[in-house]
Amino acid sequence: MNAITITPQGHLVLQKDMLDHLGVSGGNTIIIEKLPDGRIELRAAPGAADISQAFGLLKHHGAQPLSIEQIDAAARNGWTGAR
Repeated sequence: MNAITITPQGHLVLQKDMLDHLGVSGGNTIIIEKLPDGRIELRAAPGAADISQAFGLLKHHGAQPLSIEQIDAAARNGWTGAR
């Protein structure tokens, strides 16, 4: 069993192994749910994962990467739909 420290300001301090277990780090959000008989449940908030999980999110598998010229042309044309 692990203990949680409560600071004089009322903040909770979780040990690193608890943060690792939740998959969160400093600045992330956790959800605290009140359960019956005074218990609580802690879990990582959706989207609280490491930023590295976003890498490749927009990648189209099997598609060729755009060249700088193609990216520039797309930026110039914006939402006009011109090609």
